[in-house]
Amino acid sequence: MGVMGTVSSAVAADLAAAQKPPEPAFDQEQFDQRFNQPERNWSLIVGGGGEYGPVYEGSGDFEISPIPLVLFTYGEWLAIDPSGITVTPLRHKGFSLSGKVGYETGRDADDHDRLRGLGDIDFAATVGAKAAYEWGPVELYAEVEQTIDGSESLIGTFGIGYSTPVTERLILGASAEAIVANDKHMEAYFGVSSEQSAASGLSEYKAEAGLKRVDISASATYLLNEHWLVRGEAGFGILTGDAADSPIVEEKLQPSISLFVGYKF
Repeated sequence: MGVMGTVSSAVAADLAAAQKPPEPAFDQEQFDQRFNQPERNWSLIVGGGGEYGPVYEGSGDFEISPIPLVLFTYGEWLAIDPSGITVTPLRHKGFSLSGKVGYETGRDADDHDRLRGLGDIDFAATVGAKAAYEWGPVELYAEVEQTIDGSESLIGTFGIGYSTPVTERLILGASAEAIVANDKHMEAYFGVSSEQSAASGLSEYKAEAGLKRVDISASATYLLNEHWLVRGEAGFGILTGDAADSPIVEEKLQPSISLFVGYKF
């Protein structure tokens, strides 16, 4: 990055930044008008970006994956994003209850040399429910998700999130999650049967239900103007229990970085 551009252009950029007036203190009313636009009951953000992360869950190799960004909300009860469709029929004094229809991408045996001989895990639909409680900028939540066909996974997520605007343009967030999974999920993604062992050369391994990972992340969203925004996120997951001990896993620590640019209509 240091060789991109000349010294003169870098100095000019620094001078331009120095001449900009400091951002004003946070004004909630102005923020709502600029970003949330409460006079309108719908919102649409379209954009794209990429993520740099493990090739598969447990991989020690990393790759850049392009990710489209489409986020549509209608009132407080409907949200459509890249992970699926969420409907929230109940909100009361900070408590909310929602249902979701999404998908599980599965895993292909040719994604990585270490997966060869293990077979594919099919793409499948998921259904789930989430209970959450918001206390100011803090959200506590518990979510359960069932995969229909495919791996037939049942996954539970327990987490805490924090998100707050610190200026009229900058929003900071952080989250921590604990993820538990049933036997079928653990066997599909971390187990090695006798047939798979013979085909892959990995040792036989039986993975049982339990806590499979803990995730921690931090994010920043910057509003360039009324329509354009940039969002970055960095985090890492720690595989635990039977997932961490699987011969499929190369690294227990699973870091990732993502960057998105979006246009808000």
